[in-house]
Order: sequence, then structure tokens, then C-alpha cells
Amino acid sequence: MPEQRDQHTENQPWIPPEGSWASSAGRRRNMQAIRSRDTKPERLVRSLLHAQGLRYRVAAKPLPGLRRTADIVFRPTKVAVFIDGCYWHGCPEHYVPPKTNSGYWSDKVARNMARDRDTDEQLREAGWTVLRFWEHDPADECVVKIAATVSRLRSAKP
Repeated sequence: MPEQRDQHTENQPWIPPEGSWASSAGRRRNMQAIRSRDTKPERLVRSLLHAQGLRYRVAAKPLPGLRRTADIVFRPTKVAVFIDGCYWHGCPEHYVPPKTNSGYWSDKVARNMARDRDTDEQLREAGWTVLRFWEHDPADECVVKIAATVSRLRSAKP
């Protein structure tokens, strides 16, 4: 039986899969390795919240019918926390437009920002408090705001 060869050999240029956003095999590997949850800023905030005795859900859907997940969810008090990456969510301080395939990536970030606003609106209409932080925000400051919000809403419940 003849040996099967991978279509990508050293002699052939890399061809992206149909419909791919990747400009190279290396870029594709790099982008696929980026985490969508459990990022370092998220883990730090969760660790500090847990140390304060607060319990929460991780990467949970606040609303069953909404295909969006919050990074941290406090169900009883209806608090949804998002820790947004500067690049993926268009941070006004740190977002730098990409040099390669800029049309695709700039549109992607714009769609992410629009989806973020839509998510906030839908959650607020359903009675949720939405807290958004940037990945560069100091974790201890985020935790103070989250803990104060959860505490305030707990004491307001009958």
C-alpha cells in the first residue's frame, strides 16, 4: 500500500482552508491557541473573589435562551461579569489595528463590540447587572467593585 502524504509538504506553499481567516500556517496555530476562557486576568479575579468567600459560576450563560456566556456569574443576585481582552473587544487605550488581513480582523472586532453592547442590553432588560472590565484593569480594583455590587444586591433582596 503506498504511503499517504500530507497535502502540505515542505515543497508546497501553505494553502489556507477554504473560508479561513489565517494568512499563514503559523498565524493559524497562534490564533487557535488563544484562550476564550480561563485567561490569566480571569483566573486572578476569580481567585481573589474566592478568597473573599464569594462563590460564582464560571463561563456560564446568564440567560438560557441567550447564546452568550459571561466570565463570572452570580445567579442569585443576577450579576454577570465580563473581563474583556483589549484586542478582541476594541479597548480604546490598547487596541491596535492589525497589519495583515486588517479588513477581516477590524470587522471581527467591530462585530465583537456590537455583540457586547447587545449582550449588555439583553441582560439588563432581563434584570441583570452587567459589570465589564478590561484585561489590563487591576484585579484588586475589579474585585472591590464586584464584591460591592454583589453585597449591595444581596442586602436589597427581601
